[in-house]
Formats: sequence, structure tokens, C-alpha cells
Amino acid sequence: MKLIVITAPEFLPGEAELMQAMLDRGVDRVHLRKPGCPAAELAALIERFPSAYRPCITLHDHFPLQQAYRLGGVHLNGRNPLPPAAFRGTVSRSCHSLEEVAAHRTTADYLFLSPVFDSISKEGYRAAFPPEALHAAATAGIIDGKVMALGGVSARNLPEVRDFGFGGAALLGDIWSRFRTSADTDSVLRHLDRLLQAAR
Repeated sequence: MKLIVITAPEFLPGEAELMQAMLDRGVDRVHLRKPGCPAAELAALIERFPSAYRPCITLHDHFPLQQAYRLGGVHLNGRNPLPPAAFRGTVSRSCHSLEEVAAHRTTADYLFLSPVFDSISKEGYRAAFPPEALHAAATAGIIDGKVMALGGVSARNLPEVRDFGFGGAALLGDIWSRFRTSADTDSVLRHLDRLLQAAR
């Protein structure tokens, strides 16, 4: 299964270096999601990534930075429903219902479906899909290798992600609840190794 890491919404010291290490370890992509941040602050974060890592980075906002820094992808959502004109990189999209997945699967390279489990980072944000609905969606071809589970994903439930038919998972709270500064890097990477092992 693929593993994607989405940034914490706030800026954290040492996060760029941690994300580079995660890509080196086997994470497939990093999504830069900093809602409401100025473009200059996001650009400063991107500049901390050497050019070799930038094709593995997807933007959630400030799409002109994609071309400026030759980033690999853009992520579509309610704030940004369309990719830039003539964009040729990887396109992903947020979905919060199985109907959205069915509607957008042909216009994106992959989709996030959330929340699949109770959120780790958002208190009170509960799983929206009963297991039988996810199994039925997989049988119907709605959930497949293009759909990534988001929301409450951890090493404990990665086997369920596979069983539901998802092509992978997006990690957010399970990573960033463990990281506040660069002093936490080694312990987070050890945890990531367990996640990568569970995803194999």
C-alpha cells in the first residue's frame, strides 16, 4: 500500500527535514497543507527541500508555487477545485462521501476519502463510513487502488485499510501528534518504520 504524509496545519521547527527523511524511508508523497498561511511562508518551507525531493511534494494551496519550484502535484478541494491551466503533474482530490469518489475518480490520479476512522488530530471528528459500506464500495469498484484512506489511520488499523480495498493511506495525526521539534525526529522515524512495515 502507498503511504502519504500530510503536514500539520501549523509550521513546526524541523518539519522539512523530517519529511525529507520520511521520503527517504519509503513514504510515497508529502502533501503541504497549511490552511490560511501566506504564500511567502509556504515558499520558505518549500525552499528547505532540495530540488531532488520536490517532485514528491503536492500543494494544497498557492498553486503558482508549483510551477515556481517544480513541485510534483496539486491537491483539489473546496478552496481550490481546479488544477492550474496546462498543469501536467499529479492531481489528487479530497472526498468526503463515496458519491464524491465515484464522481471524481476519472479526473484525479488519486483521491482521499475521509474520515475512515475516528480522527486523531480533530476532536469529535468520527468515522463516517460503516465497514459494510466500505466493503460494498470496494465490491462495486468505487474503492480501489486510486483511493487513499484518511482520518485516524495508524499502524493498528492499516490492516483494515488493506482489507477495505484502499490503495493506501494518508497519515496526519498519527505522525504530527508525536512531533513538536526536531528533537522528536528519531522517535517519529522509528514509528514510521512500523507503519511502513504494516503497509507492506
